[in-house]
Amino acid sequence: MTNIQRKKIRFHRRTVEKPDFFDGLPDDLVVFILAKLSASASSPSDFVTILLTCKRLNRLGVHPLVLSKAGPKTLAVRAEKWTESAHRFLKQCANSGNPEACYTLGMIRFYCLQSRGSGASLMAKAAIRSHAPALYSLAVIQFNGSGGSKGDKDLRAGVALCARAAYLGHTNALRELGHCLQDGYGVRQNVAEGRRLLVQANARELADGLRSPAWRSHFYQLLAPGSLGCPLLSDFGCSVPEPELHPANRFMKEWFGSARGAVLGEKLRLCAHGGCGRPETRPHEFRRCSVCGKVNYCSRGCQALDWKLRHKADCSLGGERWLEEDGGDGGDLGDGGEEMEEVEEDENVFIG
Repeated sequence: MTNIQRKKIRFHRRTVEKPDFFDGLPDDLVVFILAKLSASASSPSDFVTILLTCKRLNRLGVHPLVLSKAGPKTLAVRAEKWTESAHRFLKQCANSGNPEACYTLGMIRFYCLQSRGSGASLMAKAAIRSHAPALYSLAVIQFNGSGGSKGDKDLRAGVALCARAAYLGHTNALRELGHCLQDGYGVRQNVAEGRRLLVQANARELADGLRSPAWRSHFYQLLAPGSLGCPLLSDFGCSVPEPELHPANRFMKEWFGSARGAVLGEKLRLCAHGGCGRPETRPHEFRRCSVCGKVNYCSRGCQALDWKLRHKADCSLGGERWLEEDGGDGGDLGDGGEEMEEVEEDENVFIG
């Protein structure tokens, strides 16, 4: 054997025997690190890229602890990229006890895939774990009788779910609860308490805006014409960044928009509030503006937000209003189509 061959063998042995520090890490530590990553990833691709690095990371990346900690941005699947594998990933996270995954997949199944039973079941699973958005979405379903008929509405259950979500800090639920108390909708009327909750919802919205990374260096500024900000707080001269869309709402907007080309059934409409994305599950399920009849809303909170953001400038009393649209019968708004009423200039809500 030549000297060159002996040197090659010794070099090969040193290379093989060199320790791999990653392989020396215990599985528990790697799972802990991956759980931190899944909770803080800025997009699903950030997390999936790690899983594709090697077999060990791929195996440990689907550990129940890792999937249970996945945050909203890790679960933010886009409608145009929806596949069976994406569905399976969300299902794995939901089965691991991740309330955010239960809510997101529940909304997608209920509204987009029209699997009402499994979607509501997943949202209920998240609600049991005190997931505020899931509680509020179930409240909206109860108020509208979504997935059923007008007779399936349960206003008291909707109020109870709203109260729980509001207690957990959900601003829209607090606003919805204020409307219910103010109008005696599903609960004994208490105008003073309802208005107090509406003011509290505005204050909470301001606090959320101040904590937002998008908030500018100064805390207070007068709204300039055409500037963007929180629609309700414009009454107080504040410009607060609008809250970021939840992945479930963004998915629904994309699903029924240009991303997938999915279309609603005949006479079904989307909620007119741009940050919602909920579709009707039956004709005339959502309430509509009683002045123009051109817009529909899934909830009182969505109407109040859209009024200041857009509809206040667009709403006008048409000649025939919306009578011709429903065959000229102005008294019959269809299944669940209660009217909405206008408010005074200085009020934030206008639902009767």
